[in-house]
Amino acid sequence: MLNKYPMWKYLLLSFIVLLSLLYAAPNLYGEDPALQVSATRGAKIELATLDKVQAFLKQANISPKSASFENGQILIRLKSSEDQLVARETLSDKLGDGFITALNLAPSTPAWLEAIGGAPLKLGLDLRGGVHFLMEVDMEEAVSKAQEQLVQDLRAELREQKIRFRGIRKAKSETGVIVRFADEATLSKAVDYLKPINPGYQFTDTQENSEFVLLIAMTEQKLKATKDYALQQNLTILRNRVNELGVAEPLVQRQGTDRIVVELPGIQDTARAKEILGATATLEFHPGDDVTDINDALAGRLPSSSIIYKDRNGRPVVVKKKIILTGNHIVDAQSSADEYGRPQVSISLDSQGGTMMSRFTKHNIGKPMATLFIEYLPTGKKKANGKSEIEKREEIANVATIQAQLGRSFRITGLDNANEAHNLALLLRAGALIAPIQIVEERTIGPSLGQQNINNGIKAMAYGLLAVVLFMFVYYRKFGVVANAALLFNIVMIVGVMSMIPGATLTLPGIAGIVLTVGMAVDANVLIFERIREELRAGKSIQRSIHEGYDNAFSTIADANITTLITAIILFAVGTGSIKGFAVTLAIGIATSMFTSIFGTRAIVNAIWGGRNNIKKLSI
Repeated sequence: MLNKYPMWKYLLLSFIVLLSLLYAAPNLYGEDPALQVSATRGAKIELATLDKVQAFLKQANISPKSASFENGQILIRLKSSEDQLVARETLSDKLGDGFITALNLAPSTPAWLEAIGGAPLKLGLDLRGGVHFLMEVDMEEAVSKAQEQLVQDLRAELREQKIRFRGIRKAKSETGVIVRFADEATLSKAVDYLKPINPGYQFTDTQENSEFVLLIAMTEQKLKATKDYALQQNLTILRNRVNELGVAEPLVQRQGTDRIVVELPGIQDTARAKEILGATATLEFHPGDDVTDINDALAGRLPSSSIIYKDRNGRPVVVKKKIILTGNHIVDAQSSADEYGRPQVSISLDSQGGTMMSRFTKHNIGKPMATLFIEYLPTGKKKANGKSEIEKREEIANVATIQAQLGRSFRITGLDNANEAHNLALLLRAGALIAPIQIVEERTIGPSLGQQNINNGIKAMAYGLLAVVLFMFVYYRKFGVVANAALLFNIVMIVGVMSMIPGATLTLPGIAGIVLTVGMAVDANVLIFERIREELRAGKSIQRSIHEGYDNAFSTIADANITTLITAIILFAVGTGSIKGFAVTLAIGIATSMFTSIFGTRAIVNAIWGGRNNIKKLSI
């Protein structure tokens, strides 16, 4: 029989309707302003910590809605945004460096909905408010650091094999290293040993006067891998720093070949965020040179194995070029005060770093060890390629005499104040950036503007929906009512699907995508209804006209929606930020609108008019 669905199809459709309503429902309950308290390395959150937090809030005359301890974190729900800000300041001061207090918005979703995975839509930065940074990685410095590391590695490898060389340095015009030898036999021996253990490098030998020169340069593949590694490592480190800042639901993602997007919802202190995210501070530990006289060094009589740095007071200090270990081996760092009340940073190393430090200090008791503080700062000038120049600053933080064999834990002093010690500890915990980064774009969106964007977006969607509903009702009468019912369900289905997808975020352009799909959804119904009218005018029966209308319009609807879906996929693949948000909602809207416009409306039409031969006229 024409236009009759079997019972299983109605049951399946009812299940999809119920499922969509269920997962869209959490968005009706709203969110509570909340605080999320978590521990940094070296600290631990226990039930006793929850008791402390509640006591601190009571002292500040703040009555939270609830405070719970789950998954190693404390979540405190508050009654207002004002209470939230005051509570954050109170807990940050009282709990100290070992804990992170993050602003958050906790969904008020009922427990039974949460139990089945129900959660409200995640809102983008333009709807929630916060800070947006576009950061650029200095790839030239990343390659330069890779060259410096290669110099260190080659020097150690050649010395270990007792292969004598006259000098080794970075190549100026090539992305590699130049090694000089006294004779051709030694050069050949070096090539035979180094080539198999250094894949990704091209070996070229030449003769300059009486010296034999070996150029070890990066291949194109190695150069690309080095840049990708620098970007990926910086991405990981920035995520660690964002976690240290205490931001709930941040976004840190790659953009292109040398840029990173960072979005911090709820953060309004841009100065603090820039200070931590853009900082490139790290440490290097060098043996002190206690043999070379400082006056001889300043006069130019400096051994090739040593270098002059200045301390914080501008005094010159001679240290060995050899690096005992770098900040990459630091796994934890905590700021505190020593027995004299001076700021210090207590450092813990990984197992490899601990072994290296232990081995060096064991054989150098009574000798000096220098801590070199390195940071990169923008100069405000531009390079020839239009990118900003970055200045590398190096200074000796302190020179200490090794009193005993050190292990994985020790401390550094010589810092100016407690705030500097705190920031340095934070950066060292999060990791040292592989290459310097600089902020090339910055936007701040206030929470009130975010709410205004939500209100305007909902208003635009409501006006568009009202216009479409009125048109369909007036022009297609009862069939228009069916289309309107499917249209409303389509919006519920989009919200439900986006709420189910873990990484989906609703942005202002995403709301525009939903508004666009409203028009596209009725477009499919318009094609179907007009086709039914044509079949009726051709003299066919009502049941045949309905059947032909849906069947013949399907291919046209499918073609139009598939081409739009391809566009959405391309936008998602090549777009960034808000463009991706638009592409996601558009793609979901296309899929749901095809379902509701074709299968949803047909199920309703079949239920009302299907299989009835006594109908004399259709209200269409």
